[in-house]
Amino acid sequence: MPTTEKDLIGLETQFWQALINQDADAAIKLLSEPALMVSAHGAMQFDHAAYRKMVDKGTMIITSYEFSDMKVLRPNPTTAILTYSVKQVLKSREKGESATQEMNDSSTWIKVGTSWKCVMHTESPAAKEMAHA
Repeated sequence: MPTTEKDLIGLETQFWQALINQDADAAIKLLSEPALMVSAHGAMQFDHAAYRKMVDKGTMIITSYEFSDMKVLRPNPTTAILTYSVKQVLKSREKGESATQEMNDSSTWIKVGTSWKCVMHTESPAAKEMAHA
């Protein structure tokens, strides 16, 4: 039976919840190896060990998130691309200071055997709305 859009959104949600819980094992179970990420920090490829280090020792921790405008594209039966906006709250691991960010994200999932793995994630800051004169 093909995986539904709801199932794929559920996987994305599970991944984000693993970040909130700082549960590297749960996140890694959902990641391809290697995987790719593109963010304000640049483009990177990482394996599971490098991802675990990011979760366990990264300077920022995601404490909450809220998705909106979620879209799912299925170019073929074994590939799914999710795009969405997310409002996320980050906290400094050392200083405890928080910041809220509004981002535009995408995740590409591939079906490997009977399970789905995230092979690529991108994020970019959402454009600030401009006032019209």
